[in-house]
Amino acid sequence: MTTPTPYITLNNGVAMPQLGFGVFQVPDADTAAAVTSALESGYRSIDTAAIYGNEAGVGQALSASGVARDELFVTTKLWNGDQGYDSTLAAFDASLAKLGLDHVDLYLIHWPAPARDTYLDTWRAFEKIHAEGRARAIGVSNFQPAHLQRLIDSSDVVPAVNQVELHPQLQQAELRAFHARHGIATEAWSPLAQGAVLRDPVVTGIADRLGRTPAQVILRWHLQLGNVVIPKSVTPERIRQNIDVFDFALSDADIAAITALDSGTRIGPDPDTFN
Repeated sequence: MTTPTPYITLNNGVAMPQLGFGVFQVPDADTAAAVTSALESGYRSIDTAAIYGNEAGVGQALSASGVARDELFVTTKLWNGDQGYDSTLAAFDASLAKLGLDHVDLYLIHWPAPARDTYLDTWRAFEKIHAEGRARAIGVSNFQPAHLQRLIDSSDVVPAVNQVELHPQLQQAELRAFHARHGIATEAWSPLAQGAVLRDPVVTGIADRLGRTPAQVILRWHLQLGNVVIPKSVTPERIRQNIDVFDFALSDADIAAITALDSGTRIGPDPDTFN
């Protein structure tokens, strides 16, 4: 039996599982099966987004799972083209309908899209959604320190989460320090660098010594740093392995060795220019 996933407490008091299941790049037709496998393996946090085109598949799996709603933590995200006050409210309604839910646990602005310059109006809509109880927590994704500071200076609600690209090759130390100062949880997307770090000899050496997979070693590194992680897989065995990371620990030397792999290498877009 997999050890239960620990929770972190967000800055508004909401509890969030520290490890969840992401469905980025999973076709909608395959999503229900993947999410079902994740739920059967013990995941209770599911992360999707409007742009992924698979909210309906997530909702289908959640509905069929028999897992009580209050045991689930569901995240979705607003796409760039829907930013703006009124369009955000309409897009949120559409996401809820596809998910088949009356609320989500976390709603995120997917990108700051600075050239659009609409994320402040968008955040006002998020605050309304939160105040109405239709999102238990609200946050952002891919925001840089300058975007976060502007948001904090212009609003009453500090984002609960910033979900960003974060893995051993892109560790975001400055951003994580900003989060720590402001009580924002750091959530890592692409926590395994889409597999790029799994063949690194440092990682494979630790994995061999501990009798673990390279992915388990990297996920454990994230968890011990305090990050929230959302690994994605459609393979049932890997889905199970990725949550089986709470019955061992990395040494300080292991943590330091992985931390030394930081090269500032991005896999995804640059948040300062992506719109």
